[in-house]
Amino acid sequence: MMFASSALVGLGAAPDPGSETPRVDLGQARTAIDVLLLLREKTQGNRTEPESRLLDGILYDLQVRFISTARGRSAAAKPPS
Repeated sequence: MMFASSALVGLGAAPDPGSETPRVDLGQARTAIDVLLLLREKTQGNRTEPESRLLDGILYDLQVRFISTARGRSAAAKPPS
């Protein structure tokens, strides 16, 4: 849950604990998601079914949010045509 919270802060979906204001840091979000993916890989076969469903659900949600946030930021960075 700690890494999921860190990813949400990096995606701007939760306020930064230090400043209480949301900010987007895709690098922070990507690192947290990558750690969760690594944990999923390394704990394969050692999790209960509920733990696996929870981890898979969290990863799916974070990956969708990451893509949406990244696309939104790249679209905002493009100059108007």
